Amino acid sequence: MSVFDEIKIGLNEAVEYEKGNLKARSRTLSVLPIEEFSAKEIKEIRRNTGLTQILFAKYLGVSLKTVEAWEAGRNQPSGSASRLLFITKNDPQFPKHSGIVS
Repeated sequence: MSVFDEIKIGLNEAVEYEKGNLKARSRTLSVLPIEEFSAKEIKEIRRNTGLTQILFAKYLGVSLKTVEAWEAGRNQPSGSASRLLFITKNDPQFPKHSGIVS
């Protein structure tokens, strides 16, 4: 099927949807809330990866001081750092499998 044919089919489906002759396909997704990690959990996640604090900081895209503060309980990771910690907690080999750490 050519690109033109695919576009034509899509446009015809859009017209039929607007006329009420076709139901739209939809999918509902949900996103887990951002998990909070204790200093002990962060240290355990890092140790499970086998990375030093310096390499772990580079992997997460933060400074060494930030990782030190997280592991000491002085600060908390947030946003994308927390998401990456969640992924790494569930797969300690993710830094290497993903190619971020070699």
